[in-house]
Amino acid sequence: MPVSKSITRLEKSNVRLNLTIPKEDALSQYQELLKEYSKNVQIPGFRKGKVPQNILERKFGEALKGEALGKIIEKAVEEVFGDKDLPRDERPLPYSQPVLENEPKLDFENDLAFSLVYDVMPSVSVGNWKGLEAEVPEVAISDEDITRELEEIRDRNAFVLDRDEAAEARLGDVVTINFCVLDDSGAPLPDSGREDFSFTLGSGQNSLDFDSDVVGMKKGETKEITKTYEADQTKKIRVTLTALKEKKLPDLNDDLAQDVDEKFKTLDDLKNNIKERLEKALTNRLRDYKISKLLEKIIETSPVTLPESMVKAEVDGRLRNLARQYGLDASQMMQMLSQGGGGLEDIEGKWRPSAEKALHSRLIVEKLMDEQHIEAGDDEVEKEINEIVAESGLSREELFKRYGGEMAKEYFKDDVKERKLYDMLLAENTIKTGSKKNYLDFMRDNG
Repeated sequence: MPVSKSITRLEKSNVRLNLTIPKEDALSQYQELLKEYSKNVQIPGFRKGKVPQNILERKFGEALKGEALGKIIEKAVEEVFGDKDLPRDERPLPYSQPVLENEPKLDFENDLAFSLVYDVMPSVSVGNWKGLEAEVPEVAISDEDITRELEEIRDRNAFVLDRDEAAEARLGDVVTINFCVLDDSGAPLPDSGREDFSFTLGSGQNSLDFDSDVVGMKKGETKEITKTYEADQTKKIRVTLTALKEKKLPDLNDDLAQDVDEKFKTLDDLKNNIKERLEKALTNRLRDYKISKLLEKIIETSPVTLPESMVKAEVDGRLRNLARQYGLDASQMMQMLSQGGGGLEDIEGKWRPSAEKALHSRLIVEKLMDEQHIEAGDDEVEKEINEIVAESGLSREELFKRYGGEMAKEYFKDDVKERKLYDMLLAENTIKTGSKKNYLDFMRDNG
């Protein structure tokens, strides 16, 4: 079907796709629909398949035109978007549903013209990306960092024992509770709590931050707590302590090291392994930090307008990823996040700047890889896969399954290309050392 099209660029990476179908083709498709109906429709006084088309039009004219219009529009849109030569910046984003503007009429006196509005991939013109300077803090592994890791290992290898029935909960104890948020009348709000929720007091593992209020409670005790959160939001929470346990930490000696992994013979072996692991993590974090700071500099001279659907998809994706980490679905995660005060809009507002920065950086990276003709050969991709297999302990099949099956190779190919670009950025720009920062603060810094 011959379809003529034109694109009108709108604000915020939004476009209007204008499509025109010759009236003769629109009439032809309408007549095809009439023929199909005349073969199958049954009307009193006429045999099946023998209903004259003028009778059909008299009885069902507007409905037939409406159905024909829908089919014509659908076919035209499929034809345009199915064209492999359609430029990337004219295709709708996967999460942007095209919207039909001002629904047209089918009159056969004029060509059928209609428009769709949707978001497209935003364009970015990369500004200055060479000769930049970024500052990175000076970070080193300390004995304190190794000691902290050892204590975490002791905690993971601790024995958990029931405390006496009359014992009072202390910071560091493992508690199991039932809790819910109460309304003004003292009745539980629907879906506002959890049953059999276990955590370590003082660990910050509960979103409502009532650890200190549980301290001193006894097994079987119920307590109503009033907490004030952000924006002076006050909540009354009912907590019942159903189980109380304490941790017995193992001694810090060679036996602990051997329990962690048989390859360790002494405690010093374990300490050296911890130091190597922390140093590797620090090296990777420093590299990511340098690249992030350079991209921030490039962003300053590379403006882009992000479509709203793209930002929302990024925020939604982060919510789903966080939910998976906690073994929850997105709605449960949303409920958990909102318990500390604020609803969906508040949470999305907090995440939005970070999401926009990540998208902006990603567009710059893709543009630079294209402009610098950065590619990844099959041998480079295979090397990447083999290194990940060796480091992760996964088989090749398990690795590919984790990264989406057949599409995994494309993922690793993109990873190789990105690394080559980042090597180029680090080589073309200056990194200077800033003030000292301790390891833990640096690793937790999201900036």
